[in-house]
Amino acid sequence: MAVWLVRAGKSGEHENLALEKGVVVAGWSDLGDLSGIGSKTALLTRLQEVWPDLKPKTLINWNSQVWPFVNDIKPGDIVALPLKSRPFVAFGRVTGKYKFAADAPNDAQNQLPVEWIKEVPRSSIPQDILYSLGAFMTVCRIWRNDAEVRIHALLDGKDATLVSPVVGQDDPDADGVDVDLETVVREQIRGLIYARFKGHGLSRLVAAVLEAQGYRTVTSPAGPDGGVDVVAGSGPLGFDPPRLVVQVKSEQSPIDVKVVRELQGVMKSFGADHGMVIAWGGFKGTVIKETSRQFFEIRLWSSDDLVTAVLDHYDRLSDEIRAELPLKRIWTVVLEGD
Repeated sequence: MAVWLVRAGKSGEHENLALEKGVVVAGWSDLGDLSGIGSKTALLTRLQEVWPDLKPKTLINWNSQVWPFVNDIKPGDIVALPLKSRPFVAFGRVTGKYKFAADAPNDAQNQLPVEWIKEVPRSSIPQDILYSLGAFMTVCRIWRNDAEVRIHALLDGKDATLVSPVVGQDDPDADGVDVDLETVVREQIRGLIYARFKGHGLSRLVAAVLEAQGYRTVTSPAGPDGGVDVVAGSGPLGFDPPRLVVQVKSEQSPIDVKVVRELQGVMKSFGADHGMVIAWGGFKGTVIKETSRQFFEIRLWSSDDLVTAVLDHYDRLSDEIRAELPLKRIWTVVLEGD
């Protein structure tokens, strides 16, 4: 069965809907119900009618994504949804045909029903497959380097390592697919951080980022920490508000709400103004719901948030941290239409 990349919005805004409702969504809701579109030419005509001012190249690109979503993805095919909320890729099996869900949010109305199989940590997915999953496309087939066979093996708990390049297996329609280099590079940085700072080392990195932001910090030694990994305060001695207590979780699985509730108790005992939970594996949905009204009290960071903070403050990190995490800023031209 084929394997398809299907995103849930540019920023993952429809991610929870997809996982909770058992669907994948493809955007382009302004096109309406596409069940009756009989050819790629007819679909392109509708795209031109709905967006008459867009460049032909853009509409042709969209046509090459919408058509497969409606017509080529079949029941039994595997879909891959790279998650934005945590460093995982959700894999599911398509269970039915295309439908237009008029009651769904805008740009989530074009749907395919899916039975979600498992979420796989990005660190467990071979780098070349991650590279393919970094395509700019919202919808595209993944099969370079025998990816379909290897992803099925991965889902069965088997080795998905590429033994040797498979000649002639590249998708002829995928040769012109642009890869989102920013996403690919962030994945490489994420992997390097995990390799160099896993375990208690992640607390050191978090403390370094906070110090780069102007805080004075104290990091708990390795071992039981009493619910606090980093204490941070403002001012010359760290006595001034805002005062933070930070819990750092380096495991790759998402944490549950228990950690946040424990942090709330620790905040009171330390006299902290705010609390942070930094979870490398992200957070379960219950955590997001429980903290939605605590924006001014508690902040949640996933690995993606930590990577962003490292990049934002890299030049102000200590020489020691930068030696462990050697990065170089490179400017590039933004391609037209990006």
